[in-house]
Amino acid sequence: MCVLPLKVSEIFFSLQGEASRMGKPTAFIRLTGCPLRCRWCDSAYAFTGGAPMSIEAILAALRPYPTRQVCLTGGEPLAQKSAFPLMTSLADAGYEVALETSGALPIHAVDPRVSRIVDIKPPSSGEADKNLWENLDSLNSQDEVKIIIADRADYEWARAVLHDYPALVRRCPVWFSPAEPGQDARTLAEWILADGLSARLQIQLHKVLWGNMRGK
Repeated sequence: MCVLPLKVSEIFFSLQGEASRMGKPTAFIRLTGCPLRCRWCDSAYAFTGGAPMSIEAILAALRPYPTRQVCLTGGEPLAQKSAFPLMTSLADAGYEVALETSGALPIHAVDPRVSRIVDIKPPSSGEADKNLWENLDSLNSQDEVKIIIADRADYEWARAVLHDYPALVRRCPVWFSPAEPGQDARTLAEWILADGLSARLQIQLHKVLWGNMRGK
């Protein structure tokens, strides 16, 4: 099978700033392109540009980094068909692979060794109609869900999602993350506590340390 080169925005080494791997030294592969245009996107620079790289070249670029943790992110990685053989090649090479995906494209064909971190887009994103809800049926204990909260309306919408999908929080961690700028993290924490939700509060570690800096 012929595997087309991937268009890569950047490859860099940093700390994982989100979800259960927060704080782990991680090599990031950010692919170019995304079919969504979320209003508060913090990586819009990855919508265009980038450079073509083969899977072999990507693996070679990772070798100097002192970690076996790899995160494939974007943009939207699954918008490039070659992302699927890339993830398999990474897992074959002994990496622990996490995929960060918008939740708008099917995830069922992702290599089962890969942990899938799936967004659910709330109303403030402007892309809530793109959520592929059947993705939730594919999730298992090694996967995670993230909902970015920009205001009270988003919170109430996300709370309703947990009510409508009660098995979700039993299947995998569900993270509520405050949008920046916008939602105050302390207020979001108080809402979660007041309602006794099983969601987990997430504050993006990399932004606390470095701000919204490219390559961090």
